[in-house]
Amino acid sequence: MTVRLIPAIDIQKGRCVRLRRGDFAAETVFADDPVAMALHWVEQGARYLHVVDLDGAREGSPRNLALVRAIAAAVPVPVQTGGGIRDEAALEQVGTSGVAKVVLGTVAVENEDFLERALTLLGPERVVVAVDAEEGVVKTKGWQERSGVRASDLVRRLEALGVREVLYTDISRDGMMQSLDYQGIRELAKSCEIELIASGGVTSLDDL
Repeated sequence: MTVRLIPAIDIQKGRCVRLRRGDFAAETVFADDPVAMALHWVEQGARYLHVVDLDGAREGSPRNLALVRAIAAAVPVPVQTGGGIRDEAALEQVGTSGVAKVVLGTVAVENEDFLERALTLLGPERVVVAVDAEEGVVKTKGWQERSGVRASDLVRRLEALGVREVLYTDISRDGMMQSLDYQGIRELAKSCEIELIASGGVTSLDDL
């Protein structure tokens, strides 16, 4: 099995930050220039980048699209991005920003019709669905609302709709530097054939 390591750049108010368990008030600022950070990751050997518009995730529409475009134009590796993509206008804006893949979160839980349109418009190879869970239950709207949908049920539903790739995050570990949710990852992997990206808590080489 080949393991891919995908560095993440989380952007809030134009800066690179780390949140603790998705708490927008509990941020650690790592850099003021996301483009420079993206180039740094590439210099370190990154072959893919994951960029999150945290402001967009919280507010419901993309807020750092200019930075996403700048990163995609600056680096020689594919970039995927998400955060606030909840209607076709936002999907088109982000989909034509130079990124390789678009990451959908809230809308994939709340609006299957839109998800199906996104798969048709972009193609399933360009759509990743973020499954962000706490205690096994998916949270939406920038991790602020509990959906009542279990992560395993959602992943099976996404697979049936034609989604090929899921980004799974255990919110309780995200930003806490406490390693991955191995049990949750194993359970999801057993329940589907979909490609799974594990996120939230990667701290050291031992986690890989």
